[in-house]
Amino acid sequence: MNHTEGNKQDRKQLAKSLTGIHGFDEITNGGLPQGRPTLVCGSAGSGKTLFAMEFLVRGATDYNEPGVFVSFEETEEELKTNVSSLGFDLEDLVARNKLFMDYVSTEPGEVEQAGEFDLDGLFIRLGDAIDTVGAKRVVLDTLEALFAGLPNPIILRAEIGRLFRYLKSKGVTVVATAEQGAGSLTRHGLEEYVSDCVVQLDNRVTEQTAIRRLRVVKYRGSRHGTNEYPFLVEQNGISVLPITSMGLDYEASPERIPSGLPRLDTMLGGGFYRGSSILAAGTAGTGKTSLAAHFAAAACGRGERCLYFAFEESKWQIMRNMRSIGIELAPWEQQGLLRFHNVRPSVYVLEMHLVMMHKQIKEFKPEVVVIDPISNLLSIGRPPEVKSVLTRLIDLMKMDGITAFFTSLLAAARLEETEVGISSLMDTWIMLRDMETNGERNRGLYVLKSRGMAHSNQVREFLMTGNGMELLDIYTGPEGAKTGALRAAQEAKERAQALDREQEKQRMQRELARERQTLEAKILLLRSEFEAREDSLERAIAEAQSRADVLAMERLEIARLRKADEPDPPTPKP
Repeated sequence: MNHTEGNKQDRKQLAKSLTGIHGFDEITNGGLPQGRPTLVCGSAGSGKTLFAMEFLVRGATDYNEPGVFVSFEETEEELKTNVSSLGFDLEDLVARNKLFMDYVSTEPGEVEQAGEFDLDGLFIRLGDAIDTVGAKRVVLDTLEALFAGLPNPIILRAEIGRLFRYLKSKGVTVVATAEQGAGSLTRHGLEEYVSDCVVQLDNRVTEQTAIRRLRVVKYRGSRHGTNEYPFLVEQNGISVLPITSMGLDYEASPERIPSGLPRLDTMLGGGFYRGSSILAAGTAGTGKTSLAAHFAAAACGRGERCLYFAFEESKWQIMRNMRSIGIELAPWEQQGLLRFHNVRPSVYVLEMHLVMMHKQIKEFKPEVVVIDPISNLLSIGRPPEVKSVLTRLIDLMKMDGITAFFTSLLAAARLEETEVGISSLMDTWIMLRDMETNGERNRGLYVLKSRGMAHSNQVREFLMTGNGMELLDIYTGPEGAKTGALRAAQEAKERAQALDREQEKQRMQRELARERQTLEAKILLLRSEFEAREDSLERAIAEAQSRADVLAMERLEIARLRKADEPDPPTPKP
């Protein structure tokens, strides 16, 4: 075998069966090992049966792979009832030969051992069920029931090993559930027989809040995520979230999107970058939620979907409060462009909030996400933990090109320092603050940073009006910066001074006009007098010339009469 052939064999991938469980196939790079057994172990209530059942249902409905479910604890009717809340219609799958369900009782009174113990009877039942529906997937739930109902665990372990070899020969992908033991994966050491893949489920309580976690303990022949992953059991099944960072290989869009405030867009040189992370931070009452609502309404106005996570107020309260400043959010929700998810931080532990937000984002597919406020998550986790969760959330949204708008409550003594410590993760950081002068409180806004764009370094005062937030220039002059009433008084004073200057200018213009009129009148009189004098003088000149001409003619006539030399006649003047 040459080197090239060896490389091709190295790249050969293990055949896998997609589970259809949201997030799990991503962790395992394609699902469970195809045609091999997988052990799903965990404590009571950790979700083993639901995991196994969803594996079968998704296989039958999404991948055209019929399945067999063999239960040693619950009857067929009990299982159908238990999973109906997840939207799994087992009756329909059974009727269409997509699913075969079998209950094998292991109650001591119903099982008798005659001669040497073996599981040949179970083999026969399984083989018949597999052939009946053409099964590609098999679930055995739970193997502990076999140990509880039948004696001689040594022989039983050997028989279970033989059972899995038999199922392997049938080419079916097997999921076997087992109860977790004290200090071990299972109570009776079954993992040695199901070592191709081992999935451990856990349901632990942290600070009076339950959280389910999943870990792939072992996966022979395949790369897989090795961390613990939180997961939810909801109306559509199980959702698992990979908690590792998504990485830094996402694209950076040059497109700008409006903030909802034209003057803020001007301060930013054209708005936010699409896919960026924006933080609006400030003390209580500075207008963080109002700024977030402007951003959300602007997105919906462009026809984009906005997902709004709120940790302090109900959606009805947010919509009512924003209506007071002229922002109507209810119509956008009715059109399906705006979705609220309002929940107290204490409802989940931190990682479950991450799972919940991840699930909502994947379902709704928003272009814009608002999280208001992230500082409330500190009530259920330490700052490093909150930062870790938000880092993964930010990476998720950047990978999907989602523009994220965060708000954060700051302590008055720690301005320009976020409580969560995620300012370094933010592309744009807008500070909102109180400015107390002359016995009154006013609001100010400035851009603390904005990566990749030229932005204003000026502080703007803003007002809450019936038409939303209005950004104003802070008055600066010889007497210093002024806001609020002082700014209004100074502006009124300057308007009065400007009016006085305008009136003085108009007075001088009128005076100049009068002097011009007087001068023009004098000029007109002088021109009239000059024209009269000119006319008189021109007549006098003409008369003098006429007399001179007559006199010259008379001299010529006299000279002719005296027979004198005749001089040249005078040339008449014009």
